[in-house]
Amino acid sequence: MADMDWGNQTTFTEFILLGFGDLPDLQILLFLLFLVIYLTTVAGNSLIIALVVTDQQLHTPMYFFLGNLSCLEICYTSAILPKMLASLLTGDKTISVNGCMTQLYFFAVLAGTECYLLAVMSYDRYLAICKPLHYSTLMNTRFCLQLAAGTWLNGFLAITIFILFMSQFIFCGPKEIDHFFCDPISLIKLSCGDTGLIILLDFILACVFTLPPFLLTLMSYMCILTAILRISSTTGRQKAFSTCSSHLTVVTIFYGTIMIVYMLPTLDTLRALKKVLSLCYTVLTPLLNPLIYSLRNREVREALRKAVSKCGFHKKIAGSPR
Repeated sequence: MADMDWGNQTTFTEFILLGFGDLPDLQILLFLLFLVIYLTTVAGNSLIIALVVTDQQLHTPMYFFLGNLSCLEICYTSAILPKMLASLLTGDKTISVNGCMTQLYFFAVLAGTECYLLAVMSYDRYLAICKPLHYSTLMNTRFCLQLAAGTWLNGFLAITIFILFMSQFIFCGPKEIDHFFCDPISLIKLSCGDTGLIILLDFILACVFTLPPFLLTLMSYMCILTAILRISSTTGRQKAFSTCSSHLTVVTIFYGTIMIVYMLPTLDTLRALKKVLSLCYTVLTPLLNPLIYSLRNREVREALRKAVSKCGFHKKIAGSPR
């Protein structure tokens, strides 16, 4: 996708990402804040992946999908934050047309993939809570691999179609994108051609590729909550809910903020609010993912404790006199 010559379809070769340009006195502070967030996000999600790979107790479908989610979150935040950090540090807010399209492509692919992955994770929790006797049979290794591959393929398929149409657009000004990344709605507004077809395509793709995983997630949690409420003992309800509360928190933040951003009217007075809310699903969710799953999940905390203990043991052996 990055090799396509999108620049020939425009009367200029670059866009200007305005970002948080209305806060010039806070540029360095914002740079430090987002740098810490980015490093924490990458380190936290990398730790989750390492624990899932190395700890035998975490070799279950739930943690297999969690490892996929952590990998996705690293890529997701890396599609946006490095460019934002460079702009905040140097003051250069320009991005080439090809670079903008490439950023949009990977951001949209990963966002679409996350919708499917969250749906798969909710389905996994539904089977574990509502059909525990059949769980190991239904959620076998082959089926888990098929589900994981399907989530990534669906994300790439949906956005490739959209980007191929976007690449035919002619952008003739203005060059300013009032956002901190190449948002598809902002790009469509900058086109000087007929945008009716691409808006229709965007709506169709959203219905076909985004609505089904959202409905599956919603239905799964409705069944889960119904099953939990039927449990007679308070301890049993708490234990059942604890197995899906972390995932439910991530789903709520991700879908909740996206819906608010894209359902709000396009008014100048709401632009700042939309930017702040966009930070929730582009920056905050990848950051919170490892924190939520590690702090609220007993198995992950235990795996982390064993890993720290093992590292300390090896250091003692290495440092002991011979």
